[in-house]
Amino acid sequence: MKLSTKGRYAVTAMMHLAIHDKYGPVTLAEISQCQGISLSYLEQLFAKLRKRTLVEGVRGPGGGYRLARTPDQVTVADIISAVDERLDATRCCGNENCQNGRRCLTHELWTDLSRQIFSFLEGITLAQFVERPTTGDIVRHQNSRRRDRSSERFIAPAMM
Repeated sequence: MKLSTKGRYAVTAMMHLAIHDKYGPVTLAEISQCQGISLSYLEQLFAKLRKRTLVEGVRGPGGGYRLARTPDQVTVADIISAVDERLDATRCCGNENCQNGRRCLTHELWTDLSRQIFSFLEGITLAQFVERPTTGDIVRHQNSRRRDRSSERFIAPAMM
C-alpha cells in the first residue's frame, strides 16, 4: 500500500498551516514556495479541505487560509480522508472480489492492516506532530532558506 502525493501533500500543507497558525492566515503561494508543492495542486486540495471544514479562507489584505479547527482537533486521518485518499491495503478495494471474483485467502490480513493504519493516523493530531522536536528543526531550516532566497531577490537588482 502506498499513500499517493495527494494525501502526502495535503498533510504537509495542513502541517504548514498548523505551524504558522499563531501568525495568521497563510497564502497558498507561501505553502507552495516553502513546501515545493504546485500552486494549482494546492488549490485543488484546499477546495476539498474547505468542503470538509478543515480549513477556512480569509479574504482581503493579509488573507489566505487558516485551520477551521484547533490543531488538536484535526487528525492525519481526517486530512487524508478529506482529499479522498483511500487507506486500503487490499487489491480489491474492500469488495472481496480479489481472486477471480471471490475473496482471496489473505483478504482479512490486508483488511486488518488497513484498519491498523487508519487507527494509527486517527491517533495523531496536527498539534502532536507540531510539538515533535524534529518538526521544529525542519521549520527553522525552511525559514532560514526562505530568508536567504528573499534577500537574494532584493540584493540582485541593486547589483546591476
